[in-house]
Amino acid sequence: MIDFLLRPLRRNFGRDKTYYRIVDDLFGFVPHNIELYKLALIHKSASLVLDDGRQINNERLEYLGDAVIEAVSSDYIYIEFPDEQEGFMTQMRSKIVSRQSLNGIAERIGLDRYIISNSSGNCTQKHISGDAFEAMMGAIYLDQGYEFVNRLLINRIFYHYLDLDDLTESETDFKSRLIEWCQKNHHSIAFRSGLSRSAGMRPQFHATVYIDGLETGHGTGGSKKEAEQEAARSVSEGVSDEACASLLDKVDRLSL
Repeated sequence: MIDFLLRPLRRNFGRDKTYYRIVDDLFGFVPHNIELYKLALIHKSASLVLDDGRQINNERLEYLGDAVIEAVSSDYIYIEFPDEQEGFMTQMRSKIVSRQSLNGIAERIGLDRYIISNSSGNCTQKHISGDAFEAMMGAIYLDQGYEFVNRLLINRIFYHYLDLDDLTESETDFKSRLIEWCQKNHHSIAFRSGLSRSAGMRPQFHATVYIDGLETGHGTGGSKKEAEQEAARSVSEGVSDEACASLLDKVDRLSL
């Protein structure tokens, strides 16, 4: 009853009415602590600097939201696939919480329109939407509790914006697929990766994939594994198997 009365007041009056509208329009409720949601929209590139020199942005909320989404996804998969084994469920959870999946959800619900960022749009910034979505889930968890965010994710977001059939059939292990292709076609493959920078709570790794010594793809991620997957995906998206084979054949001829 109180929320019913507060909704029009918070949406239409006060200095934070814009942020109340954003949360209500995106997720269907009016927050208690709006400051959490304002912070969730601030990317590191647009960090606020406090009087003591500290910078604040959405990275801590992102860290928390990442764990919340993984926990809710585990519940969701356990319920939706009662006959599947651990390996399948682990793979499905990885697909749901992947940067590609969370970016897609954030953009489909329209969250990307409200992110505050000074990003230049380079490759290290390409997960801003998914990161902000994680931060929002962290904010909702702190503001409303786990049971609330669990119901919100499963009943409102996953139900409308996740296609489990597509996820079941989708390819996510690009590294294994690329290694298999190289072995089948007698090409050498190597991944070189390392920590390129530490982004607050989350490290940033960079990976490069080499095929027959030729630099063919790059990727970044919050872990070495994720960066290497992104590098392998960049190869698979950049060229088809046929085009890749043709390119490598030309390289082979040049090296003779």
